[in-house]
Amino acid sequence: MKIIGISGSLRKASYNTSLLRALISLQPAGMEIEPIRLNGIPVYDGDNEKATGKPAAILDLDQKIRAAEGVVIVTPEYNFSIPGGLKNAIDWLSRGSSPLKGKRVGVMGASDGPIGTARSQYQLRQTLQSQESIVMPRPEIFVSTAHDKFDVQGTLTDAATLERLKKWLKAFADWVEKKP
Repeated sequence: MKIIGISGSLRKASYNTSLLRALISLQPAGMEIEPIRLNGIPVYDGDNEKATGKPAAILDLDQKIRAAEGVVIVTPEYNFSIPGGLKNAIDWLSRGSSPLKGKRVGVMGASDGPIGTARSQYQLRQTLQSQESIVMPRPEIFVSTAHDKFDVQGTLTDAATLERLKKWLKAFADWVEKKP
């Protein structure tokens, strides 16, 4: 089962990229999660799109999403919302025939705050609904107080969070495979 894992953070040392790495380390046999970072994608501009078309990074991401059976998006929360870079990538992907249409998508995120990335995940779900993605409703992963759950190298050290990730990943794999 081919899964695309997108980190919505551009920072190298982000908790969300670290959360994606933790998820990849737990992937079951038969599943391959390919990590994707969104660095270097220009801000969407309809005039530029008309003049030069979609950027190569978006064409590549579009192709990878189409070839995958599912997508996991790990999003930070910036000012109670999804980060601009992640929204920008989705805006680019939405132009023409969106590769996210009908795609099974799971969302999660990590933050230093007490409620994790609850607000950004709900906004991301709304954005994905506009793409006609099929977003896994449950279980949900909101990693709060991330500074206490990752070490300085970015390794997830919190046993309870690791256990929740294992259960989430199993549920996601079953949901993608069985298409209930």
